[in-house]
Amino acid sequence: MIDAAKLSNAVNTPVRARSNLELAARRFVRHKLAMAGFIVTLLLLILGICAPLIAPYDYSYSNLMSANQFPSREHLFGTDAIGRDYFSRILFGLRTSLMVGFVAVAISCAIGIPLGLLAGLGGNWADFLVMRLVEVMTAFPGLLFAIFLVSVLGSGVRNVILVIGLTAWLTICRLTRAQLLTLREQEYVFAARSVGVAPLRIAFRHLLPNALAPIVIVITLSIPVAIFTEAGLSFLGIGINEPTPSLGKMVSDGAPYMQVYWYLGFFPTVAIALAMLGFTFLGDGLRDALDPRQG
Repeated sequence: MIDAAKLSNAVNTPVRARSNLELAARRFVRHKLAMAGFIVTLLLLILGICAPLIAPYDYSYSNLMSANQFPSREHLFGTDAIGRDYFSRILFGLRTSLMVGFVAVAISCAIGIPLGLLAGLGGNWADFLVMRLVEVMTAFPGLLFAIFLVSVLGSGVRNVILVIGLTAWLTICRLTRAQLLTLREQEYVFAARSVGVAPLRIAFRHLLPNALAPIVIVITLSIPVAIFTEAGLSFLGIGINEPTPSLGKMVSDGAPYMQVYWYLGFFPTVAIALAMLGFTFLGDGLRDALDPRQG
């Protein structure tokens, strides 16, 4: 028998509306490729962060008596030409690539987002100057410009991170500007101005939070681009210096010997591919979850 009091309470109890964040999380979880990318990315991050704990050998330790050994129980991914454990070097190379990706994108955000804010809210002259700078930078092919800067500054982890950060801010800047140019015409912005809210408060309290979703998506998709750029620079021999391992440099060093020692190029290539696919699927999933109209 149905309890009338409980039925009345159930009917009168208000249903809590789901927030936009909860709805986005539900869409993200239901996105199979997004979850696959999230799992792969999380696994790679764990392997990179915990590389000193997981790696059976130090990445610089060499034993010439064990040089050019094929994968075995002692050396899961084999050894290179001077007897260094390849599994350990790939773990530390993954750590290097992820560090380059995250830090370089952080530098590009520190440049691109403020310039985008300035162009979107600073008036005609500010917009003109920022966009002319963007056009000048766009005239140079990104990888060629990065090669030029590395040749001037020198190779090494710090310089590679700095160079990638200095050449990767254009997309974030243009997107931030475009979002602000659209959002500043909304009614709530006019309402805030009419009651005397300061421009900076409007920018950081109302405009930037509403523009954050597409910016987060672009940031996520920029990380694999930075990783691939570092791999390309290291492949050309002007990226990360020895003995610090780099996936791109490992592919470059192993390429001449792949017909015999196939593992020298295979394993670092797979690691780069997994990192690229993981972040790409994650970025696509975030795009579909945060802005389903783009799906």
